[in-house]
Amino acid sequence: MSDEVNKLNRRDFLKTSGGAGLISLLGSAATFADPNTPKPKEPNVPTAKFEQVPRRKLGKTGVIVPILELGNADFMEKQILLYKSLDWGVNCWDTADCYNNGNSELGIGKFLGAHLAVRKDIFIVTKSCKKDSAGLQEMLERSLSRMKTDYIDLYFLHGVVDGAQLTDDVKNWAEKAKREKKIKFFGFSTHSNMAKCLDAAAKLDWIDAIMTMYNFREMQNPEMQAAVDACHKANIGLVAMKTQGKSVKVPETEKDKEMYVHFLQKNFTPEQAKLKAVWQDERIASICSAMPSIATLVSNVAAALDKTKLTQADIDMLKEYAAATCSGYCAGCEDICATAMPEVPVRDMMRFAMYHDSYGSRQLARENFAVIDAATRNKMAAIDYSHVEQMCPNRLPIGRIVKDTVIKLA
Repeated sequence: MSDEVNKLNRRDFLKTSGGAGLISLLGSAATFADPNTPKPKEPNVPTAKFEQVPRRKLGKTGVIVPILELGNADFMEKQILLYKSLDWGVNCWDTADCYNNGNSELGIGKFLGAHLAVRKDIFIVTKSCKKDSAGLQEMLERSLSRMKTDYIDLYFLHGVVDGAQLTDDVKNWAEKAKREKKIKFFGFSTHSNMAKCLDAAAKLDWIDAIMTMYNFREMQNPEMQAAVDACHKANIGLVAMKTQGKSVKVPETEKDKEMYVHFLQKNFTPEQAKLKAVWQDERIASICSAMPSIATLVSNVAAALDKTKLTQADIDMLKEYAAATCSGYCAGCEDICATAMPEVPVRDMMRFAMYHDSYGSRQLARENFAVIDAATRNKMAAIDYSHVEQMCPNRLPIGRIVKDTVIKLA
């Protein structure tokens, strides 16, 4: 591999919309699948010929983390993602007990089992979908076993939708798990009612870090801005997720085309520009990005390494695009949906639609959908959603999205 490729030359790597040609530059998947091919070296010390992504402090944890984290993937099938991420210093790996039917954690365990010396160099983040102390303990023990490790660096309560879920029971459990050295830090993830959840956390002294949905669209929300600022002042480490704000793989509208042309002329893809917009908010320590392929990993790493700042014109373009396309974006205000239609998990269905349509994570969408009880799944296609649509701030066609998603995932 040439030095130019290893250094992620700006011209060759940033100016690509899909990254389809990048795999050939890094070696095809078929090469790595060949049993006669030597295994990649144990990556406990990144080779000097690879540039390392920048790093920032994760709030009160004091840990210096890469600004790009390797997000949910089926690591059992894609061990090469773990190897390649370390080459560029992307040594923070994010997973959860429920991801990929357990294969995400099991894949990390497979890697660590083969490379014991590397564990000290990896910052592992995982999450519990159960939200009481007994459930947290059960999920933690299973995660430790799956990943073949004695401790988790950062353990999250997954999918918090209300500050009331941050109970004394959870606090006491987290403190006990820290004393037992089974976790180093504790926090939560949220992609619903984010501003309210962050506001609640800012008033607590036992939340170390939060992973929150945050992107160029949420940057226009004054309540979200105030909540992010409150957490930053409380020295809570902030990790952004869902940073694409609904990805558009192929330009569909005139506004899509305008945005694509604007950024491609500047040697960015729109996806890379959206990442850079979040990184320019220095209150955010890192971005956790779902990277299911080497092409996505390389494209994101290239954006992280590139030192070019977005101009005011670039920021204005994203702001205009956010305003023009908000009717296709769910802002996660679950409190509105849950109040208007408590019998249907509307926000969850919006998220599953995003997994399926925008991320291409069809199996993940189906696994999440299958958790909903059968009676609710069966009635969702026949309900009238006009009332909740009228309450939606972005006027989403909720009924059509939910019904289409039911058909896709059934």
